[in-house]
Amino acid sequence: MTGPAGTGFLAVDSGGSGLRVVVGAAGRGPLARGASAEPVRTGARGIDPGHLMEQLVPMVRALCAEAGIVRPDTAVVGAAGLAGLGDALRAELPGALARDLGVRRVALAADAVTAYVGALGPRPGAVIAAGTGLIAVGTDLTGWRRADGWGHLLGDCGGGAWIGRAGLEAALRAHDGREGGSARLLADAEDMFGPAAGLPGRLYPRTDRPAVLASFAPRVGACASDGDPVAMGICRAAARHMADSAAAVCPAAGEPVIGLTGGLFRMGACLLAPLDEELARRLPRARRIMAEGDPLHGAVRIANDLITGSFTLPGDEKMLCVTSPAGEGVTGAADART
Repeated sequence: MTGPAGTGFLAVDSGGSGLRVVVGAAGRGPLARGASAEPVRTGARGIDPGHLMEQLVPMVRALCAEAGIVRPDTAVVGAAGLAGLGDALRAELPGALARDLGVRRVALAADAVTAYVGALGPRPGAVIAAGTGLIAVGTDLTGWRRADGWGHLLGDCGGGAWIGRAGLEAALRAHDGREGGSARLLADAEDMFGPAAGLPGRLYPRTDRPAVLASFAPRVGACASDGDPVAMGICRAAARHMADSAAAVCPAAGEPVIGLTGGLFRMGACLLAPLDEELARRLPRARRIMAEGDPLHGAVRIANDLITGSFTLPGDEKMLCVTSPAGEGVTGAADART
């Protein structure tokens, strides 16, 4: 066994592709890992805490047995959509984790916060998290600021779905003979989706439209890398949107660090080069780095910091809330150490 029951921790990353779970112990780090490909449902009450627990409880019990941990004393759950859809999760999950798994302290975090900590650790700065969507998060360690993350219909400007949609629009412009079109993007769109005239009928009924749109972003990046001027313009516009969001959340003092995290940055130089130019223009004192780790690493880091008493992140009603063993809401790092 790893020691007394109070040494175990649980870290969870709940996102659009499912759950990733780590069980570990203080001083020893992660000891067992599990995953589920089924995303947690959302409904009229927002994120469904019952569905999360249905998946989490058997997985955590098996992982604790594998790791030799009696129970996880501390749990950190990073959840996509927590800021806007997390009321039921905040109200019910701490009690459910205590009842079913013996957890005594729970940190509920927006996945943007765990992405931040995974990218930079608990230090001031800003993080651009770019995948299918896009959000920027910043902190000076006294509070959190966020920009964008409003979804593919209202925002997520510069994210994968945004780039893919812009690329498909350029393809259809070429199909129509309008200005601003790209014959190369048209050929790629028809290679992926079939004849251009049928694209609306194949796309609009889909419930996974953001993911479908984002699936075309790598084709846009490849065209940009090959010198297609329309695709290059799309990547530069995406970079400009990213820099705008970073500038909105970046701490004003000092020489801030800006971390990049998310699968979209695997597009490489076609996106990173114009982003560096835009960041240098908007935030000349900032230093850009690639993420040290992903959102699950961030959840593990928060758990370790809570256990060791080194937790310094500011609380926020929507973005990061720590619940004490007695069940009180905790809003400050100092209180979270009690």
